[in-house]
Amino acid sequence: MSRISLNDGWKYEECFNESIIHRDFDDSTLEAVRLPHTCKELPLHYFNEEDYQFVCGYRKTFIPDQTWEGKSVRLTFDGVGHYAEVYLNGNKIGQHNTGYTAFTLDITKELSFGEENILAVLVDTRESINTPPFGFVVDYLTYGGIYREVYLDVTEKNYIADIFSRSIFEETIVDENKGKSILRSSLELNIDLKKRRYKIKQSLFDGEILVNREEKEVGSSNVEVFHMLSDIVLWSVDNPHRYKLVTELIYDGNVIDVRQEYIGIRKIEFKADGFYLNDRKVKIRGLNRHQSYPYVGYAMPESMQRLDAKILKEELGCNAVRTSHYPQSQFFIDECDRLGLLVFTEMPGWQHIGNEQWKQQAYKNVEEMVLQYRNHPSIILWGVRINESKDDDEFYKKTNEIAHALDDSRPTGGVRCHKKSSMFEDVYTYNDFVHSGANQGCDTKKKITSDMNKAYLVSEYNGHMYPTKSYDWEEHRMEHMLRHARVLDAIGKNEDIAGSFGWCMFDYNTHKDFGSGDKICYHGVMDMFRNPKSAAAVYAIQQEENTVLEISSSMDIGEHPASNRGATYILSNADSVRMYKNGRFIKEFFGKDSEYTNLKNAPIAIDDYIGDEIFSDERLTKKQAILVKDILNHAAINGFKMTPVLALKALWCMAAYRLTFADATDLFSKYVGNWGGSSTEYRFDAIKGGEVVKTVIKSPMKERKLNVEVSNTELSDGDTYDVAAVRITMRDEYGNILPFYNDPVVAAVTGGIELIGPRVFSLNGGMGGTYVKTTGLEDRGKLVIELPTGEKSEIDFKININKKRVL
Repeated sequence: MSRISLNDGWKYEECFNESIIHRDFDDSTLEAVRLPHTCKELPLHYFNEEDYQFVCGYRKTFIPDQTWEGKSVRLTFDGVGHYAEVYLNGNKIGQHNTGYTAFTLDITKELSFGEENILAVLVDTRESINTPPFGFVVDYLTYGGIYREVYLDVTEKNYIADIFSRSIFEETIVDENKGKSILRSSLELNIDLKKRRYKIKQSLFDGEILVNREEKEVGSSNVEVFHMLSDIVLWSVDNPHRYKLVTELIYDGNVIDVRQEYIGIRKIEFKADGFYLNDRKVKIRGLNRHQSYPYVGYAMPESMQRLDAKILKEELGCNAVRTSHYPQSQFFIDECDRLGLLVFTEMPGWQHIGNEQWKQQAYKNVEEMVLQYRNHPSIILWGVRINESKDDDEFYKKTNEIAHALDDSRPTGGVRCHKKSSMFEDVYTYNDFVHSGANQGCDTKKKITSDMNKAYLVSEYNGHMYPTKSYDWEEHRMEHMLRHARVLDAIGKNEDIAGSFGWCMFDYNTHKDFGSGDKICYHGVMDMFRNPKSAAAVYAIQQEENTVLEISSSMDIGEHPASNRGATYILSNADSVRMYKNGRFIKEFFGKDSEYTNLKNAPIAIDDYIGDEIFSDERLTKKQAILVKDILNHAAINGFKMTPVLALKALWCMAAYRLTFADATDLFSKYVGNWGGSSTEYRFDAIKGGEVVKTVIKSPMKERKLNVEVSNTELSDGDTYDVAAVRITMRDEYGNILPFYNDPVVAAVTGGIELIGPRVFSLNGGMGGTYVKTTGLEDRGKLVIELPTGEKSEIDFKININKKRVL
């Protein structure tokens, strides 16, 4: 099979004109675009969401290669939002509803060889079409355009139409790394059955080493190939080992088609007491992800799709992701395969169930989802209910039947927002928003599910319960962090809850009915540019690959009511954290000091700002020092509004030890610090294996630093453009974010890159970002980020231009 990209050379018009489908149409005045493409670029916030809802048109001319004659040529669109009509040389060749799954059209008979062919697409991006997720309100923008890639597959007339490979375990796995398995491949072939000289040869490789090979004579268009395998390295979250499966269709001794794919061999089970991967119980710890980005909505190429998976796994420490509320890019899911990130993917929809026509489309959506994604080892659960919809037994019996018929290897789930509902799925998935700050982190399984014998999974929590902006005041940002910690801790305590997905990975644009009025839902543990808020650290500390050390406070007392220091938390995955004040050791904190005992690593409250120095104060005995230290630490965290018991202790202390109020004030100023005192520097050292592996210093800022992080400075312009994500932050001289820096930034590019979004924009909460994309015109580029006050950062890009078989 030869795959040829069709992402370059498109023309675009915002208002569809029927003339665009005809050969004699003059498209010279249309906008030249490359795919993926959004129908309308939008501001970051404060805009009319109807601005991207219209009927637009795309047009591309190409000359078919003469070698295609006599072969099968199929055209695939990976994603068009949300209704598409496709025309070739003036003839309508197909249509597709729903923007979240791919569709393929056979164009073999429509091609004209030796001349230009005209491919045109009508794209309806309006939310009034009768297809999921539309029909009522939706809490996310749905955007539009040909926002995923387009390509041609050229094969012989007889070809491999589909392969579904899955592993079957007939015995208990010996250990968590290796096991015995049957690999079962179901093949659908497009062949002439009258000729009965076909054979299938299937080879399994571990890298370049042949593991097993099977050959089978073909007697029908549906073939099953079985591989008996032993000592197989199993795919897991910690070791996502993949094998290469090469399938050859042979006719009369000649290979006429070849398919190659990467598979993972693993055993998944949802049991009543949780989720098991390769017979080992794994607590699912994930976040929900929308597939949107600032300015361009859904339209981002491969590199950005893969980057989100890397952020989830490597920066946020997740072992799972839910693709809310629709199937997402194959590149994103492939990266989940590669990294070992478990995936819960679901049919498109949000709360609303439509009429019979709408339901028929929903059935089609389930079918397309399963068929297109079922070879990914990372996918562990099919979501076959419309997110947060009411019960509809007939409808959901059917969606479950479709998923099970097309994939007998995975369970189904369905996301609800109500308890004890009808259940036809294998896993009861539920959005548990019970936690409101001062109550339990989650409800127990028995309060929610209608079948205690089946698995139970929390599919959302937090989110709208406590929206948090990166520039909210410190105690608000800290409470957001603690709410995520409380829920994760409660989930960890409940052994019969398979795990949870927090809402959500990052902030996202939404409709007028939701969010903060500026068309943004501030529900993420990251902002829209994937800069982490305080809550992100709760997830990041669960992984061990990268050392994390975060302090929940800037240690500026003026940020708190009455200038009380307030509660402060250490978040780290180190063995311990040592705290110093002005170079003097205060205390070493360990995981056991955290109140969240069901997390591997958890926020630890700082309960001591004084240390042992007070014991050397010659005015105080040890007994006196212990009492005074207790009172001063309470005052440091809570102010001078004491509990009745502490107030009595303070009065007794002053009377018994003949301490005056002036003495108490002096002690507080000396050991805690307050207005009028000298600046205080706090240092925190993360310790691993007895060594300092990371240090955080909190001190009144003197210097402002512009920090620019780029996802990749070596870009590839080939099948289409490439993109680099640029995260911009303002920090102090010690690397701490300046959370109230909201000044403008100016971006400029030269060479072979261009900006996505505006040239001038503001940081929010000391954080922001932009994107650059390649133009394919030059092999070098430069980005300059500059502040009005003169700070500047320059980033050089190298661009590999490789126009391989791009039409």
